[in-house]
Amino acid sequence: MTLTAPEAVTSSELLSVVASRELASRRTVFAGIGLPTLAVELARLTVAPQIEVVYESGVCGAHPSHLPETIADAVLISGAEAVLSMPALFGYVLQGGHIDVGFLGAAQIDPWGNLNTSVIGEWERPDVRLPGSGGAIEVMANSREVFVVMRRHTPRSFTETLDFCTTPGPDRALAEGIRPLGVGVTRVITELGILAREGIGEELRLIAVHPGVTVEQVREATGWELKVAGSVETVEPPTAAELRLLREDVDPHRVYLR
Repeated sequence: MTLTAPEAVTSSELLSVVASRELASRRTVFAGIGLPTLAVELARLTVAPQIEVVYESGVCGAHPSHLPETIADAVLISGAEAVLSMPALFGYVLQGGHIDVGFLGAAQIDPWGNLNTSVIGEWERPDVRLPGSGGAIEVMANSREVFVVMRRHTPRSFTETLDFCTTPGPDRALAEGIRPLGVGVTRVITELGILAREGIGEELRLIAVHPGVTVEQVREATGWELKVAGSVETVEPPTAAELRLLREDVDPHRVYLR
């Protein structure tokens, strides 16, 4: 029997633990700073000890002594397997098809896994202006698959039509005559559950919910008619062991946990 933790679990802890488990069979991960960093480091201590993390700053095979605060944090350099220039990183590593999983975040996602990280509202007069793409387009196009971690699961963030498409998935790219290497978004991990798709030609569907969450709640929080798997699983809550590792070994100074 798995021992579950008696403590209250925060949203950051829940998302990090669930995302880490999804990395069990993966080898190379292109990770951003924040929740992806937590998930990768926890996976290294649990289900994927051989995992290799690549950062957008050009650091490959990072072995930081503690969590980096930015992709340019010096702690990433010490002990890293390699530090590449931007042309080498994007031209050889990403475009060469060497990344198993690209971790991305987004303000909005649609049924096909297209992402918006640019604006909420109208382009000329947006309600919110966001950071934009960074390297997300390259990550989406060239990683074998993409995981998205979303802190909020609401009809505004899970929308049938994006306010702006910053990062097109392969379905949208193919419509424009562009053939990406990867299959795009395959997992979306949220505070309510897990959405998944196998690849090109499929919409996201609900495959799992967190304890206490119903399928109907997820449907109501999604801005399109969400498809549901024939058998929806209940996600195993974070265990006491996973939480201890996350809190005491991965992020004891609460750089990202909150």
